[in-house]
Amino acid sequence: MLTRDDIFGYTPDPKYSASVAYFSMEFAIDQALKIYSGGLGFLAGSHFRSAYELKQNLVGIGMLWKYGYYDQARDKEGLMVPSFVEKDYSFLHDTGIVFTVQVHDTPVHVKAFLLKPETFGSAPLFLLSTDIPENDEISRTITHRLYDPNEATRIAQSIILGIGGATLLDQLKMEPDFYHMNEGHSVCLNFYLYAKYRDLQAIKKRVVFTTHTPEMAGNEEHSYALLKEMSFFYHLQDHEVKHVLNLEGDMFSYTLAALKFSGKANGVSRLHGEVAREMWGANAGVPEITSITNAQNGAYWKDPEIARAINEDDDQAIAGRKKALKKELFKTVADQCGKLFDENVLTIVWSRRFAGYKRADLVMYDWSRFLNLISNAQFPVQFIWAGKPYPEDTGANELFNEIITRTKAFANCAVLTGYELGLSALLKKGSDVWLNNPKMYREASGTSGMTAAMNGSINLSLPDGWVPEFARDKENCFLIAVAADRKSDEAIDAAENSSLLEVIEQTILPMYYHRQADWLTILKKSAADVEPVFEAGRMAAEYYEKMYIS
Repeated sequence: MLTRDDIFGYTPDPKYSASVAYFSMEFAIDQALKIYSGGLGFLAGSHFRSAYELKQNLVGIGMLWKYGYYDQARDKEGLMVPSFVEKDYSFLHDTGIVFTVQVHDTPVHVKAFLLKPETFGSAPLFLLSTDIPENDEISRTITHRLYDPNEATRIAQSIILGIGGATLLDQLKMEPDFYHMNEGHSVCLNFYLYAKYRDLQAIKKRVVFTTHTPEMAGNEEHSYALLKEMSFFYHLQDHEVKHVLNLEGDMFSYTLAALKFSGKANGVSRLHGEVAREMWGANAGVPEITSITNAQNGAYWKDPEIARAINEDDDQAIAGRKKALKKELFKTVADQCGKLFDENVLTIVWSRRFAGYKRADLVMYDWSRFLNLISNAQFPVQFIWAGKPYPEDTGANELFNEIITRTKAFANCAVLTGYELGLSALLKKGSDVWLNNPKMYREASGTSGMTAAMNGSINLSLPDGWVPEFARDKENCFLIAVAADRKSDEAIDAAENSSLLEVIEQTILPMYYHRQADWLTILKKSAADVEPVFEAGRMAAEYYEKMYIS
């Protein structure tokens, strides 16, 4: 049996003595461990790095995805195609623990692996796998693909994470003070807890929940009939679930149920907290939804040399290091796209999880104006796009490849594949401007701009998610004006495209090329304002202060 010392390898700081089990479908801990897709995983990874730095009493429960999310490859025409490659991790510790979880009234064997804290400098993380010889082929596939497109498989993944994770903690004789659900995927752990305590209030004392999805359609739900058939409710019948949680209807909402099981809940920015309260607050049994704004771990993300130059207010060193970082990024551009970018040219990067509402192509909405922008010899500019669409999201994949096709002929435009932690870091360090233009009120938080700012890249953004808590236009960032006419998507896109291009043409480019001192003033102010407020040490401590208290 694993001892506490085997798991942690450190003594928790007394001020973080409350024990917490943190359930998440994805964790972006290190480039070498490909068990994440985007922002949810990036957030969990930084949380766990900072928890390790603070020596918090926190242990993670996640999934060991055999094929990860997917790898981005290119076809013979240079377009992006998903590729599924088996992963193998010799650095994970085989705990020797195997137990069974009922899925579809069938016992599925689950094996637990441990990512020890010293491996990558994170709080301990248990990863669950069903891809073991004891299982039949169907059961083995449960932990093959993160966010599998098959509905039954997705439900089975939640069962393994929630019920399997809670079972593992009992196997380890660990009874945490708090169970933290990072999004609703692990909601069925509460049915396991209900079988143990037989009392909703006893669960509420132990369970907290973080919601990340600010629009109703993005919150997962399935029919009660299918969930009952899949053994999702553990030992409860569907009518008992409805009675315990005071629910109605034929569809079971993961988010609403998670809220009703939780004693405390939070959104991931102040603005998202307001949206979440409007979405869910009227439901009986839902706790007050507070907000804890997302953050990122500075020690992991920052380039030490540019951070030192910024702290020392050394403009020459900042400019020199920034050019060196751009050169490093441009090696990847040349390798993938055959284009030689110039470190002396302003470089704008759009890079994040690739979804339609994030509008990767907004800058191109007025095509003729975009062509004028990228062909301006007086104020040259370079654009880079990167991101991962969900592999079954046809529209997002088509948009990704459309951007490749439309920009292929331009020597100063590049679309990169392989968007994971490593490329994300290169892009943040090598960009001058970090572009963020989602449709308003659809970005719960966003964090990529935080780590860009830590590396001397200035945010160019709409005031959504975390941005209103940070942004002061032309002082620490550049803001895109929100469209006043919101009657149609076309009107919004047209107005916000116009504002975006106006900021680039009239403010950003002249300042970068003719007023470098002003540019560096904004760059330094941006870096100073992003830490410590948007550094994950603040966030990890705030979860203890607000959520992990009785």
